[in-house]
Amino acid sequence: MSAAIKTPRSALLATLLVLSIFPLFGSDYYSELLTKIMIMAIFAMSLDLLVGFTGLVSFGHAAFFGIAAYAVVLVSPQYDPASLLLVLPAAVLAAAVAAFVIGLFVLRTKGIYFIMVTLAFAQMIYFVFHDSPLGGGSDGVFINFKPELRIGETQLLDLGNAAHFYYLALLLLVATYVFLRILLRSPLGHALAGIKSNEHRMLSLGFPVFLYKLAGFVIAGALAGVAGFLSACQYGFVTPEILSWHQSGNVLLMVILGGIGTLNGAAIGAFAFVVLQEVFSALTKHWQFLMGTVIVLVVMLLPGGLSSLTQRLRRLLLGGGSNG
Repeated sequence: MSAAIKTPRSALLATLLVLSIFPLFGSDYYSELLTKIMIMAIFAMSLDLLVGFTGLVSFGHAAFFGIAAYAVVLVSPQYDPASLLLVLPAAVLAAAVAAFVIGLFVLRTKGIYFIMVTLAFAQMIYFVFHDSPLGGGSDGVFINFKPELRIGETQLLDLGNAAHFYYLALLLLVATYVFLRILLRSPLGHALAGIKSNEHRMLSLGFPVFLYKLAGFVIAGALAGVAGFLSACQYGFVTPEILSWHQSGNVLLMVILGGIGTLNGAAIGAFAFVVLQEVFSALTKHWQFLMGTVIVLVVMLLPGGLSSLTQRLRRLLLGGGSNG
């Protein structure tokens, strides 16, 4: 958490400025790629709330991402665009409810058992959509009309418009980041940090540890639902693969790549993972080997992830200056 707080505000504002003006100068392809990165950044930050700040390594986080995506399909009318004010809350609520129900069971386990039980629940949900007509089976299902925000006869936002969708993703990314920073500084955030540090001590002090962990689990699931909603709207179709353990593994790799326990690191990890995936997949069909090599090197050479690189360079420069 401290690494996220120590990030210069000027750097954050500069990043926000670049993101705000990028569609004015960048091509449609790169704007779409950056939109995907922002969606994955929300997804990675939601998982980092569990892994980095609560000490809960979940390997089934994609379940909430996918449930929200399918909620978009199930709530949307077949022949008319759905209201954004209906679909977004419904998707987030569906993910939050699923996280609450699953959390009641999985949070009674710890360590490797927690990892395996979260994976098991995610795979159960995966096969519900994969083997039933509920979500189109293994082929998935299309969203015929993307949601819109309309007041009366005036259309304020059309998610079928690439520019509108880009700025909605940016808005939700900023909202997620600000919300998590406030949360981590709140009593709940301090309690989650205490649970990660020493759960037994928190219990001995009288803290309702299970309820705190359940609150963190539900919030993380809801935020993953925000990312799932955006993903469904970006591509216009949903398949069961977004619920699979591969997706959970990818987002966990983003958190590790950027730096566990830093909101900025989760966003940096999402950026690096998506960009490297694009580059490596263009070079070879065995791009996973190259990706794995990069991640191994980052873990070995930068234990704090890519987000620690700037701090290392700053210390190196300051040390070199003092010696000179």
